[in-house]
Amino acid sequence: MSNSSSQPSRSLAAIVASLLILASLTAMGCQSDIAGQTLPSPTYLSDDVQYYAPGPEFKLAREAAALKEQAANQISEPQR
Repeated sequence: MSNSSSQPSRSLAAIVASLLILASLTAMGCQSDIAGQTLPSPTYLSDDVQYYAPGPEFKLAREAAALKEQAANQISEPQR
C-alpha cells in the first residue's frame, strides 16, 4: 500500500518541479532564437546603454606618423 500512496505524490512533485523550471526559464530574460530570428530579451528596453566613443579609423596613426618622421629625418647624401 505504500507504493500506491507514494505514486500520486511523486507525480505531483514532478508537475510542481516542471512548473518551477518553466517559470524560471521564462523569467530569466535571455535572447531566444525562434524560427530563425534572434529575438531580444523582454527587458531590453530597461537595459543600460553602452556608448563607445568613436576612435580614429586608421588604428595605426601613431606608428604611421613615427615612420613618416623617421623617413623625413633620413636625408640621403648627394652622390659624387
